[in-house]
This record gives sequence, structure tokens and C-alpha cells, in this order.
Amino acid sequence: MEVCMKKLLPIILVAVLCLTVAFGALVGCNATKPVVGLIALHDENSTYDKNFIDAFKAACEEKGLKQGEYVIATNIPESEKAYQKAAELADAGCKAVFADSFGHGSHIVKAAKEFTDVQFCHATGTDAILNKDTLPNFHNAFASIYEARYLAGVAAGLKLQEMITNNTLPKTYKMEGENYIIGYVGAYTYAEVISGYTSFYLGVKSVVSNVVMKVQFTGSWYDQAKEKTAAENLISLGAAVISQHADSMGAPTACENAGVPNVCYNLSTAEACPKTYVIASRINWKPYFLMMLDYVLEGKAIPNDWTGTMETGSVEVMAIGKAATAGTQAKLDEVKAKLANGSLNVFDVNSFTVTVVKEGDNAKNTAATVDENGHLTAYTVNVDGSDKNAVENGAFMESKIRSAPYFDVQIDGITLLNSAF
Repeated sequence: MEVCMKKLLPIILVAVLCLTVAFGALVGCNATKPVVGLIALHDENSTYDKNFIDAFKAACEEKGLKQGEYVIATNIPESEKAYQKAAELADAGCKAVFADSFGHGSHIVKAAKEFTDVQFCHATGTDAILNKDTLPNFHNAFASIYEARYLAGVAAGLKLQEMITNNTLPKTYKMEGENYIIGYVGAYTYAEVISGYTSFYLGVKSVVSNVVMKVQFTGSWYDQAKEKTAAENLISLGAAVISQHADSMGAPTACENAGVPNVCYNLSTAEACPKTYVIASRINWKPYFLMMLDYVLEGKAIPNDWTGTMETGSVEVMAIGKAATAGTQAKLDEVKAKLANGSLNVFDVNSFTVTVVKEGDNAKNTAATVDENGHLTAYTVNVDGSDKNAVENGAFMESKIRSAPYFDVQIDGITLLNSAF
């Protein structure tokens, strides 16, 4: 028996070591028990995910959490693997878990139903408001980022006007009739992207009225090759300025190579693209993570559906680049003040027109009602299980009924070169 135990002892030790390593890999650091976790679609190579990761780390450190007490799981796809990772984090001891991508939603809901003593939070999603009475431990969050995209559009418009005035437009620029062309690289034809590119366009148009925009979708949140190709195509079509709702350096690189001003999302490319970087917009997730940690550490409630704003410090434009026009900051301060006091609304119905096609292969804006001038008078949205009119006091009220965007209006002046769902 003693001989058998001597033979088994090394095997037991190896097994214990393997379990220790496996657990350590899960929690990301050491044997310290985790209390909060972040699930990210990609890693820090994605500007979108890096924005979440940096904010999560900063919030945890501000609250005094040590590595091992907070966990960051990267490269978790929008699949059953998201549920599996959420379940692992809950089993490991996390009291709250946050997932950063829209497609994680249904898988995180599944985890929330199973682990009812853990709070699950999800960015950009729509499930919390629909299940608020039956799933109190599931939460959604987003921010009124369309306001920052509008401000970024104003900066881009000032740059476009400067190039027109000084006759310094890119060599590749073209006109569409009497209109200047700008471009936009989008991931998917979702309301989140539509809301973003429309607000950017309206910001540009507030400075340069004779402008149209072309949008090309990649069908991916993060694909550097596709994003670069899309930007190059927009440049070939004559775009004098390009922005994006996609998460790699693909579009900024194409713009830098071609000498076309670029407006980024989530990341300043001032160092990588010094000749063309104008400005960037982003959601600062730190205020939300601090609130989430208040639950973990103090037991405070997490809202069912939370919308970050400029007032909460959640909606930002980043540092202006060298390519920006002189006086840009002063103009942005002026516009930001108007957004804050309510004298300006990004989606003021008088600032754009809408064409309604009710039937046929080219049907669009079927939920819209417009007046004789093409201005919205009503727009039906269903964001909480019931139909609501999103037009109020002469504006489309984005982010008021629900945190996740629901502005999916196809306004005049914007041409979609393709679609991706």
C-alpha cells in the first residue's frame, strides 16, 4: 500500500498543479478570488475593445481592486462561447460580469437565467428593457454617442470648408453635381451604425451645406483588410473626408496613404496618421464601470437600462489632431454648449429630409410619416414591446426611450453602397 501511494503521489501533485494553472488562466492572474469580470469580443488590437478594457482597468484600480480580483477575458466570439465564459466567471466567484458586444446578448441572457445571484451587464443590447420584470439581474448600457459623432462631424465640416476655401482638397476628390462627397466605413446596417453615420453627416452638413455621403459596410466589426479596402473604394469615388464605425486601423491607414482627412472612433490616430487625423469620438465607459463596481463593493443597485451622456462624462470627443482647422476647438465648445442646454438637437427634423417608399423592392422608411417638405412628423419604433412615436418637439428623440440606438432612418443625401446584416 505504501509503495502504491508513493507511485500515486506524483500523479496527484501533477493533477493539482494542472487544476491550479487552469484556474489561474480563468481568473487572469493568481489565486485571488475574482469579484468582477469583463468579456471582450476582441483584444486590445481592436480600438472598440481597447476602449472597454482601458476603462474597466481604470475603474477597478480606482476602486482599489487588485489584479486577480478583476478578470478580463478577450477574444470571446458572439456564440455559445460567450455563455461558457460568463458561466466560468460566475462559477469562479464574480458578482458582476460585463460583455461588450451586441452579439453577446442572448448568450449573456442565458447565463443570467442560470446564475440569478450574479449581475450581468451588456453593452449596446436590447434585452434588459424587454425582460425587466422577469430577469432583474440582467442590465443593458449604452450612451448618446451620436452627440459626439455630430461634434466630430462639425470638426470634419470645418476641415472640408478650409480645403474648399484654400483649394487644397485631396487630389482624388470628385463632385456629385454641385455637392462635395464624404465617405463612411460602417460595420453593419444596424441602427447603432445608422445613428452614428447620420449624426456625423449632419455635423458636416451644418458647416458645408452642399455635401453628400457614401457609406460602405464591411460585414464585420473588426477586419483591417476589409476596412482598408472600403476606405480606398470611397476615396476612389471622390470622398474628400472619411469617418468610420469599424474597429481597426484599416480606414485611417488608407486615408493617411491617400492624404484624405480622417475622423476616427474610439482611438486617436494622431501618432500613426499625423497628416490626416482630425478628431475622434468615443464612449467613456469608466463612469458605468464605477457604478457597476458600487454594486459589487457596496451592494448599490444597477439600473435596468442605462444611458450615458455628456453630463455623466460618458460621451467624448478626443484630442484634436494637427490636420484640424484652426478654431475647431472653439467651435466645438460652442456647439457642445448648445447640445447641453437643449437649444440644439442632433436629429432636429428640420435639418434633414426623408423619402418614404412604402412598398416594393426599394421600400424604405416605412415607419415614417413626413410633411409636404419631407420632414419627419412621426416615426414608429418598438423598443420595449410596444409601438412608440420617436418624434417629439420637432426632433427624433434618440437614446430617450432606450439606451441602445433605434434611429434607423435613411435620410436624403446619404447613399448606401451595400448592406450588411
